[in-house]
Amino acid sequence: MFSNGMNQFETNTKIVFGYPILLLIFMWSIQLLDYSSSFDFFELGILPRKATGLLGILSSPFIHSANDIKHILSNSAPIFVLLASLIYFYKEIALKVVFIVWLGGGLLTWIYARESYHIGMSGVIYGLTGFLFASGAIRKYKPLMGLSLFVVFLYGSLIWGIFPLETKVSWEGHLSGLILGVLSAVIYRKEGPQQPKFRYEIEKEMGIEPIDYEQIWREAQLAQDISNNENQGQTTESSQNATLRNTTFSYYLTTKSEEEPQDEQKKSPDANTSRD
Repeated sequence: MFSNGMNQFETNTKIVFGYPILLLIFMWSIQLLDYSSSFDFFELGILPRKATGLLGILSSPFIHSANDIKHILSNSAPIFVLLASLIYFYKEIALKVVFIVWLGGGLLTWIYARESYHIGMSGVIYGLTGFLFASGAIRKYKPLMGLSLFVVFLYGSLIWGIFPLETKVSWEGHLSGLILGVLSAVIYRKEGPQQPKFRYEIEKEMGIEPIDYEQIWREAQLAQDISNNENQGQTTESSQNATLRNTTFSYYLTTKSEEEPQDEQKKSPDANTSRD
C-alpha cells in the first residue's frame, strides 16, 4: 500500500480531548457568569441583519439560556464527542472545518434568520454532524464511513431540529450549521485522511504502464525451454561422438587382429634357417 491509513489520524490524546475540554470549560464559565451577573449575555447572540448582531457570529455559541440549564447540558456532550472525533480523524483540516462551520454558519444565520437573538452551540453541533456524516460518505474510507454511521446512530434525531417545529428553537441556526458542514465536506474532500492506495493505482494515476508479469513469465519460460533444448542437443551430440569413437576403435582392433597372423607366417621361415 501507498501508506498506512492509521498514520493519518491524531494519536495524541492531549490534543484530541484537550481542546474539547477547554471549550467546555469556557462555555460553563460563561454560563456561571451569566447566573451571577446582571448583564444580559443573550445580547451577545446573533441578531439578524443588525450591525450590533454581527458580534454574535463569534460569541453566540458560548451563550446559553440562563433560565434553562437543559440548554447547555444538551449541548455539552455532543460538542465534546463531535469535536474530539473531528480532531482525531481529521487532524489536518479540523481547524478549517470549525472555522467555516462557526463563522459561516453564524453569518448565514445573521443573513436570513428571524429577527431575534440566536444563541447556543447547537449550530456548530449541527455543522460538525453534517461534516462528519457527509465526509465519510464522500471519501468511502471504512474508518470514516464507520464514524458516519456512529454519528447517525447518536445524533440522527437532530434532523428534526432543522424544521420550524418550535418557536423558541433556532432552527435557522441548525440548518445553517448543517449546510456549512456538508459544504465543508465537499470543499475539503481531497484534503485530510484518504483511503490508502495500492501501488498499481498510484502508477495508473501517474501514467506509468503497469508491469506485465505474465509476459515476463512467458519470456522466462521460453528462455528456459531454449536452454533445455540446447542442453539436450549437446547431450545427443556427445552420445553420437562417443558411439562413433567406439565403432572406430572396434574396427581398428578387428583390422589389427587380422593382420597379426600374416606377420607371424612371414617370420616363421626365417626362424628355421641357419647360417654358415
